[in-house]
Amino acid sequence: MRGYIFLVLLAFTSLHSSIGSLVVKGPLEPVLEGEDVTLECVDTESKLNMSSVHFERLSKYMRTWFRLESEDVYLYRRCFLYDVSVRREEGKLFVQIPNIQSWSDGPYRCVSENSSAPDNSSESFTIPVHYMREVSVHRAGLGYLTRYYSAVQELKVRLGDDVELECSTSASEKPDYYWTKEGEVWVRSATKLKLEKVTSEDGGRYTCTAQSPTVESLMKKRTISITVLPEDAAWYESTTGQVYLICAVGLVILVIAISMITYLCRRAKQNKCKGPIDDRSQKKPIYKSSVESLPSTSSDSQPLV
Repeated sequence: MRGYIFLVLLAFTSLHSSIGSLVVKGPLEPVLEGEDVTLECVDTESKLNMSSVHFERLSKYMRTWFRLESEDVYLYRRCFLYDVSVRREEGKLFVQIPNIQSWSDGPYRCVSENSSAPDNSSESFTIPVHYMREVSVHRAGLGYLTRYYSAVQELKVRLGDDVELECSTSASEKPDYYWTKEGEVWVRSATKLKLEKVTSEDGGRYTCTAQSPTVESLMKKRTISITVLPEDAAWYESTTGQVYLICAVGLVILVIAISMITYLCRRAKQNKCKGPIDDRSQKKPIYKSSVESLPSTSSDSQPLV
């Protein structure tokens, strides 16, 4: 039994030594987009010459490791808007990432060129980058019209209509959503805000807040104003009516444009199919003594044409 345990420990020690002593050190706490980040490659056993060690980054699209100091990564930087700065100081190796973005999170590793170990690289390190895009507020259930409503600052609805607003954003973590109304103290924790049979009291400024569940400082807001129109207001005065009116006008313009293009193409095709003009009068010979000829002092029995 003791011999078996000794063999297991020996195998574990051999495996550990084959992994190597290189370690990438970097931030373990959440990093926000736009911050500057520095990674360091460390030889924990001080056995390697750090001048023969370099940083590499894995391309998530090409599934290939790129050396950050070589010139073959220049095209990769240009294509993927990726920029880093590698520096060496007194046997230490660093990589600096200014204004880090979500696509620059890694993975990173450092590799020894002269090591004879089967695995001469460190464990990969991924930077915990947290981000949140701008919040979008739109009227729910409108399908392809959602993008238009996302740009609307004021939503006009008719008295008695049902209104359902939806708040959304893109983030590294699913955020928590909160709805508030200016001048009131209530807070609703939900993605959607539903107002049934709106009255004039429902008008006002509504704010949706997206809050990161782990990073308190990561928060985005979007405010939209709701105006309740009188009951006798025309249908095209509401935001929904204006949207449908714009879509109808755009559809009419599209139909007219297609009709004009079709007409011009058919006309050009018909003109192309017509043969040459057959003018038989051009085949009649003209003599100098004929009426069609010009006056001449000499006589000639041969036709001019």
